[in-house]
Amino acid sequence: MPALPDIAPFLRRKEELDAQMADPGFYSNLRRAADVTREQQRLGALLEKFDEWQRLGRDLADNTALAKDPAADADLRELAASELPALAARREELEREVMHAMIPPDPTDSRNTVFEIRAGTGGEEAALFAAELVRVYQKYADNRGWKFEPLSTSPSERGGYREAIFLISGSDVYKQLKFESGVHRVQRVPVTEASGRIHTSTVTVAVLPEAEEVDLKIDPQDLEITVQRASGPGGQGVNTTDSAVRIIHKPTGLLVYCADGRSQMKNKASAMAVLRSRLLQLEEEKERAKYAAQRRSQIGTGDRSERIRTYSFPQNRCTDHRIGLTLYSLPQILEGAIDPLIVELQRADFEARFAALTGQPVPSRRRGGDEED
Repeated sequence: MPALPDIAPFLRRKEELDAQMADPGFYSNLRRAADVTREQQRLGALLEKFDEWQRLGRDLADNTALAKDPAADADLRELAASELPALAARREELEREVMHAMIPPDPTDSRNTVFEIRAGTGGEEAALFAAELVRVYQKYADNRGWKFEPLSTSPSERGGYREAIFLISGSDVYKQLKFESGVHRVQRVPVTEASGRIHTSTVTVAVLPEAEEVDLKIDPQDLEITVQRASGPGGQGVNTTDSAVRIIHKPTGLLVYCADGRSQMKNKASAMAVLRSRLLQLEEEKERAKYAAQRRSQIGTGDRSERIRTYSFPQNRCTDHRIGLTLYSLPQILEGAIDPLIVELQRADFEARFAALTGQPVPSRRRGGDEED
C-alpha cells in the first residue's frame, strides 16, 4: 500500500494553472502571473518526482521478482539482488522529497528578518538575559554567513538590554528563525542575588519577516515623524545631534524609535523597515485569526505571549515546550548552536502541515526529514 497521499488533487491544480497560463491575457497582471508561474513550476517538479517514485516502485518489484525467480540466469538474479538496496534507498529519498513538495512554501520564508527582543519579568536579570539572547542570534547569524545589523537598542544599567531590535539578512533567514517568537524563560542565580537563590525571568522575542514596500501601502499622512537628540551611550556623533527618529503610525498606534545610527536618514530608514514589518505582521495575524477554530499547529502559534522555551542553568538544560524537546547542552546553545532546536521545530511544523493538507499523518517510517537516531 503506497505511503504517499493521493496525487490527483495536485495534478488537477497543475492542469488548472496550465490553462490559466495559456490564456492570452495571462500577463496583464504581472505580479499574479509571477505567482501562478511559481506555483505551476513547483507542482511540475512535484509531479516529476512522483512519476520517478512510481517508476522506482515498478523497478523494485521487477528486480525482487527476478532475484527470486529460480528459472532466471544466476548472474541476472545476483545482479537484480545487488541493485535492490540502492533502488530502495533512492525510492525512500524520493518519497520524503515528494511529501515535502506537497506542502506549499511560506511566501515569507526567503525574507530577511527583524528581531525584537525585550526584557520581561525579572528586572535587571531579564535585561541581562535579553542581551545574551541577542548574542545567541548574532553568533548563529555569523556562523551561517548572514548579516547582523542593529536597528535600535535600549541598554540597562548593568549592560543588558531593556529592548533590542536588529535585522538579520541572508538566504532563507525567516525560514530558519520564525519559530523563535515567544516567551523565553531563564532559571538561574542572578549576579544581583546575594543569597544564591534561583530566580525565574522572562524575555519576549518577536520575529518578523522584513516587509517590502510592495507588500503594503503606507499613507504618509498616517505617520507622525519626529526627530530628537539621542540619549544614553553611543558616542559623540549619536548623542550630540538630532539624529534619533520616532515614528508613530496613527491608525494603529504603533511607535518605532531608532537612534543607533549616526545619520538621521539611516535611523529613519531603519524605523520605517521596522514599522513595515510590524504592520505586515498585523495583517498576517488578521488572516490567521480567520482560521483560529481550525487545527492548531503542534508547535504553537508563534505569538510573543506564548512561553516557548526554558533555559535552566542549574540543570544545564534547554527545553522547548512546544515539541517537548530537552537538550542538555546549554553552553553550546548560548554560543549560537541552536540548529538542533530549529531542525526539530521544522520537522514538527512539516508534520502538522502535512497532516492538515492531506488528512493523514506522515508515514511513521519517515518523519519528513532526516532519519531518527
